[in-house]
Amino acid sequence: MAGRLKDKVAVVTGAAPRGEGVGNGMATAILFAREGAKVVLVNRSAERAEKLARQIKDEGGEASVFAGDVAQADVAEAMAEFTAKKYGRLDILHNNVGIGGPGTPETVTLETWNKVLEANLTTTMLCSKYCLPKMKEGGGGSIIMVSSIAGALGLMGSPGAVAYATAKAGLHGFTLSVAADYATENIRANCIVVGSVHTPMVAHLGAEARERRRNLVPMKTEGTAWDIAHGAVYLASDESRWVTGVLLPIDGGLVALRQWPR
Repeated sequence: MAGRLKDKVAVVTGAAPRGEGVGNGMATAILFAREGAKVVLVNRSAERAEKLARQIKDEGGEASVFAGDVAQADVAEAMAEFTAKKYGRLDILHNNVGIGGPGTPETVTLETWNKVLEANLTTTMLCSKYCLPKMKEGGGGSIIMVSSIAGALGLMGSPGAVAYATAKAGLHGFTLSVAADYATENIRANCIVVGSVHTPMVAHLGAEARERRRNLVPMKTEGTAWDIAHGAVYLASDESRWVTGVLLPIDGGLVALRQWPR
């Protein structure tokens, strides 16, 4: 244990991946535990979360499972209560729940629109709502949002994703609002803007799409969930005690850099 998060209690929502491989939530939960945090793994599937908890415990870490859909207010409240009761405090909230959905404004169904905004935005608001009082009781904390370059860039050449892009852009505003509202209470809010990393969420796109996503990146290398998790550890730790309201792209330079025409 390196100890950067020693004595801290962290909640990671959407912790277990939906398929084979390592997702952003899984990598973050593992690194949090390796750095000494006690981690609550929040997932709709208890089975997948229990498997991750066993992996963390086998490494000598501490993890517990809370199964439920945190898009429901009573479930989100119960999650915060469970964490505080089990570990006596709550220091870190890593908001990682998110899904995509197809469609332009002309073609997206209202069902898809509502489902995507609920998963990405409503879960984040509700988890923050009920975790914030616990952080205040403990003297401070760190809230981390997980967004996407889809909410920061107009990306051409792929099917429409208006609900997903809108939800992720909404997380940027949510981050800034929370950072402003709690700046004097030692509670920080920051957002990781995830680039074209390869995770179980996008594995179904296939090998051709994977190579295309790699070539999008100025560095011409593929990002992984571990790249995202290392950024999350920094934002969760006291090393970033003077960092709040930041939208941090972890994307191989995709947001900041463009190729000059030749």
